[in-house]
Amino acid sequence: MGKKRVMVPAKDLDLSTVKYEHEVIKAPHLTGSMLKLFVRMVEAPVLGSLIMSFLKKQNKMVEMLQNTVIPEAPMFKPEFPPQDAEPSVVIVDEERKPEDRVELALKCLPHYDPACCWSGDSLPSFRYWKIRDYAYAYRSKLVTPSMVAEKIISIIEDCNYHKPPTPLLISFDAEDIRKQAAASTQRFEEGNPLSILDGIFMAIKDDIDCYPHPSKGATTWMHEVRSVEKDAVCVSRLRSCGVILVGKANMHELGMGTTGNNPNYGTTRNPHALERYTGGSSSGPAAIVASGLCSAALGTDGGGSVRIPSSLCGVVGLKTTYGRTSMEGSICDAGTVEIIGPIASTVEDIILVYAAILGSSPEDRISLRPPPPCFPDLSSLENANTLGSLRLGKYTEWFNDVHSTDISDVCEDVLKLLSKSHGCETIEIVIPELHEMRTAHVVSIGSETQCSLNPDCEDGKGVKLTYDTRISMALFRSFTASDYVAAQCLRRRIMHHHMEIFKKVDVIVTPTTGMTAPKIPSSALKDGETDMQVTAYLMRFIIAGNLLGLPAITVPVGYDKQGLPIGLQLIGRPWGEETILHLASAVEELCAKSRKKPASFYDILNIK
Repeated sequence: MGKKRVMVPAKDLDLSTVKYEHEVIKAPHLTGSMLKLFVRMVEAPVLGSLIMSFLKKQNKMVEMLQNTVIPEAPMFKPEFPPQDAEPSVVIVDEERKPEDRVELALKCLPHYDPACCWSGDSLPSFRYWKIRDYAYAYRSKLVTPSMVAEKIISIIEDCNYHKPPTPLLISFDAEDIRKQAAASTQRFEEGNPLSILDGIFMAIKDDIDCYPHPSKGATTWMHEVRSVEKDAVCVSRLRSCGVILVGKANMHELGMGTTGNNPNYGTTRNPHALERYTGGSSSGPAAIVASGLCSAALGTDGGGSVRIPSSLCGVVGLKTTYGRTSMEGSICDAGTVEIIGPIASTVEDIILVYAAILGSSPEDRISLRPPPPCFPDLSSLENANTLGSLRLGKYTEWFNDVHSTDISDVCEDVLKLLSKSHGCETIEIVIPELHEMRTAHVVSIGSETQCSLNPDCEDGKGVKLTYDTRISMALFRSFTASDYVAAQCLRRRIMHHHMEIFKKVDVIVTPTTGMTAPKIPSSALKDGETDMQVTAYLMRFIIAGNLLGLPAITVPVGYDKQGLPIGLQLIGRPWGEETILHLASAVEELCAKSRKKPASFYDILNIK
């Protein structure tokens, strides 16, 4: 029999007794016929529950969820203490029209000098075209949205013939793109574009509704049981700003994986190294932005699904505070860990897209009472000085627990640069109960996913899922109601620990992922794979953003010895988007010169 374990109340925990424990996941790495056999075994009535019970015991889940007395009451969704307003910010009324919010965000950006992009000789060797570059090109009649549309359509149509195939979109309609582009071109001809986002091309992850495309969640059947009648709230806000929506981007099936592997529609390739994964589950959105095809994309993040692929593909990804954006019209709209967030090549573009999509749902306004959203004021030099007062929290043993020291070394160098250039102070912190946090997260997201998919699985759709999704579902089915409640008690404890840390620091800094883009095993392309060790490395620093609903951003800061991108993650206080955006902008500027052109890159605005 397991011995009962009693936790001291979170408020009484002595941090000097906390020892960092390296995460060891005990689970097989399977592809091909062994993967199929394992799925048969875990789905067998008696054998399956024995296997899951054994795996959960091996990974200390049973001990934590069933043999432990947790003194805290459950917290079924993030609850945040009131937060002080940040200095030097621009407050925005979320009731205003999206295009008005975008206009306000635009005024917060540094001065735009078109000469630095369009003067020919002095151009840097490589840069991503920004939203303001497109806007300038349209307004100066250097190019029209319709001309850009034709270029993008021909690239998307060519992608299917690449060797290896690079499937970026699951649903795409060339005529619909032409129609949107023609309307935008006409607005520019008449001199009345809707906003700075007019004529900007964006992709939408396949679990967010974008009418008239189906939302399949990268399954083969979701569109048969769930029809799309209109845009998701976030998508309709983008549309009202004049954004041209290119279609539904590829993803890891139902968001239930960290690599982006998808046997249903093909696996998206990393633009920096086509033999490697993009990371998941927002694999298509990150690859589309990293390859220069679109300025931005929308993804969802329930377990790092915006930040992981953004980091692995060398772009910026924002996970907002839980409840800051509306989830209405997404497949995962009933969870307590997910958000819809933007992916873009620069922090500036993230701010513009965030301005368009923000705005809590009526239900979240009642339960979460969000303060008004803010943007960092990057337009004046005085406000750059406010960075000097920022205290950055670093848990060194955790920060250094990475697959290759290239990652921790590059991220450490950025912290030194921030200290030297802006006077930011790095403070040593301890984050207790990281293993408990991971367990509480997998039980929370797993139980919520199981609950939403149960009717379809009972209806026979479960066997149409990919093999790795079916293994996840078998694990999720094994969780009990008491496991779920225990996980929510852990959530309250871990929220307490983090709120105590935020009394001492303003931002928690980590590498975004514990490894750079992993290789795609050729045996995994046809039927997928399960590799929990890779998942553990990719999710190592991600969980607090989801379980606790905290805002977090990943910024590209350099490359490992193989030339693969490395991301730095900034985790902020609840509702503290403007602080992490301000700091991210400074990080981006410090690392700008080191940015490399991806192996697969499309120079969309090059009109020569």
